[in-house]
Amino acid sequence: MAGKAAEERGLPKGATPQDTSGLQDRLFSSESDNSLYFTYSGQPNTLEVRDLNYQVDLASQVPWFEQLAQFKMPWTSPSCQNSCELGIQNLSFKVRSGQMLAIIGSSGCGRASLLDVITGRGHGGKIKSGQIWINGQPSSPQLVRKCVAHVRQHNQLLPNLTVRETLAFIAQMRLPRTFSQAQRDKRVEDVIAELRLRQCADTRVGNMYVRGLSGGERRRVSIGVQLLWNPGILILDEPTSGLDSFTAHNLVKTLSRLAKGNRLVLISLHQPRSDIFRLFDLVLLMTSGTPIYLGAAQHMVQYFTAIGYPCPRYSNPADFYVDLTSIDRRSREQELATREKAQSLAALFLEKVRDLDDFLWKAETKDLDEDTCVESVTPLDTNCLPSPTKMPGAVQQFTTLIRRQISNDFRDLPTLLIHGAEACLMSMTIGFLYFGHGSIQLSFMDTAALLFMIGALIPFNVILDVISKCYSERAMLYYELEDGLYTTGPYFFAKILGELPEHCAYIIIYGMPTYWLANLRPGLQPFLLHFLLVWLVVFCCRIMALAAAALLPTFHMASFFSNALYNSFYLAGGFMINLSSLWTVPAWISKVSFLRWCFEGLMKIQFSRRTYKMPLGNLTIAVSGDKILSVMELDSYPLYAIYLIVIGLSGGFMVLYYVSLRFIKQKPSQDW
Repeated sequence: MAGKAAEERGLPKGATPQDTSGLQDRLFSSESDNSLYFTYSGQPNTLEVRDLNYQVDLASQVPWFEQLAQFKMPWTSPSCQNSCELGIQNLSFKVRSGQMLAIIGSSGCGRASLLDVITGRGHGGKIKSGQIWINGQPSSPQLVRKCVAHVRQHNQLLPNLTVRETLAFIAQMRLPRTFSQAQRDKRVEDVIAELRLRQCADTRVGNMYVRGLSGGERRRVSIGVQLLWNPGILILDEPTSGLDSFTAHNLVKTLSRLAKGNRLVLISLHQPRSDIFRLFDLVLLMTSGTPIYLGAAQHMVQYFTAIGYPCPRYSNPADFYVDLTSIDRRSREQELATREKAQSLAALFLEKVRDLDDFLWKAETKDLDEDTCVESVTPLDTNCLPSPTKMPGAVQQFTTLIRRQISNDFRDLPTLLIHGAEACLMSMTIGFLYFGHGSIQLSFMDTAALLFMIGALIPFNVILDVISKCYSERAMLYYELEDGLYTTGPYFFAKILGELPEHCAYIIIYGMPTYWLANLRPGLQPFLLHFLLVWLVVFCCRIMALAAAALLPTFHMASFFSNALYNSFYLAGGFMINLSSLWTVPAWISKVSFLRWCFEGLMKIQFSRRTYKMPLGNLTIAVSGDKILSVMELDSYPLYAIYLIVIGLSGGFMVLYYVSLRFIKQKPSQDW
């Protein structure tokens, strides 16, 4: 009868439901292959937190520009009693390689603060007491960077690169110089195999606008970026955030497998589902920054049952005990009652583990170490990082960054086509507006207006595009600089030089049709001088936009500042009002206005050493072009000096851009 019932449900003949549990696992899990492609080959790692008390300063986390919006001075701050609160209290634990520790709890329980302290990124807070120890040494930024890999909650990847290309570029910058190219390629393939990304290795990463990987695959790539250098300690902040339950389960199963590869894995989760909960070795349940339970996941129910809080049958222990320890803020009375219960549970737990070396609660019937500690497996990868490691130098970082940027930019065909169409449309519009005069010369004012328009219109369109691109990459830049993937100098040069191909194509599409359609001064030399000056001015405008994007915290502030600066340069450019008529402040602005020098240079190229015929009633008077330039105050410097001035202005903006990158943390806007 059992076999017949099994056949009716589509099971093999003679099979019982108990016999088919393995079959169901194979059918419904993409993680049935538990083999390890490479393990951590170094010495076992330990992470120890001793009597940690961490205070969060809420006032320091308010951005300075929001303080100004509230009519508060940025350098004034409220007293610490009003703005500070304890994010973590009386926390101690010790975990080792081979274990996966999950930190769970309701919102505001202190998960993020704990990860910030461990990774040395406690922005807006300070440690009141206690210490973090890694491998028996007090934690330091150098030690964290050497031993700990931190996977953030949000994926920060370039959307137009494939999975293999993304990992290959990181391998070039992160793996030591002693690695050959074959070893780097093998490490990339091992990570792809380890994270089960073979089927999408040549697929673009994608984002909300570019079709590419799924959410779970994209999260695995973020893990792979950190896994490439084979760290001994892997810390992940909300790795299942935004994923469906099936994908989240497979992801945590991957992390469990990585922990078995002689690694220490630490993850923070909100409320994991039951099959994810069973994958954990250790669980730290927190509320209001205090530990309620720390021990084996399989003994959690036993612990709470012993103190009078048994988990109902068929309930998920994670859900039940997170709800049990959450603070209910719907009313003052409920908040006080739930907070008092949480404090009593925390005090009870601290009393039970006070005399234990690792502060882990252990069931009486079983020794926790036999279940949760995994012996170091035989290393499968002999290419572990040597100590000390000599990382790639600035030149290799620069070449890798510029190749990555060019590859990502030129894969974005819709954006490139839009920019090309924009340049072509503007060129044709301006050109045909002044086309059709044949041998008849344009009037002087028409020609002057045309030259000013050529130098002023196209840079304005560049500003918004450059700033928006910078802010789309800003979070990734911040995290990569924080991880020490590269330094500011290589990124600075790669960013400036990497945009030159697109910049040159843009100016060619814009400049050539306009020049010939408008019938400007004939000859190869005037055309080349004209084209070079427009090229330099648009380049200067790009650098100005880059500097504004690095200097200011939000996209709107940077775009407003750049447009205001551009408009001041525009009005003081010498066309709207004669330069001799400007009073002191606009006169000084005109001296640093690249639009003024562009207009003056284009006028010199067009009119210098040339006789211009001007109609005066029924008469036509031949006027020297040099006389016209003198009357308009546009002959203050020779032509070569104008090129040098524009180059100097570009250099000044480049210095401002570098200083902003070097000394202002390029955080994403939501973190300022």
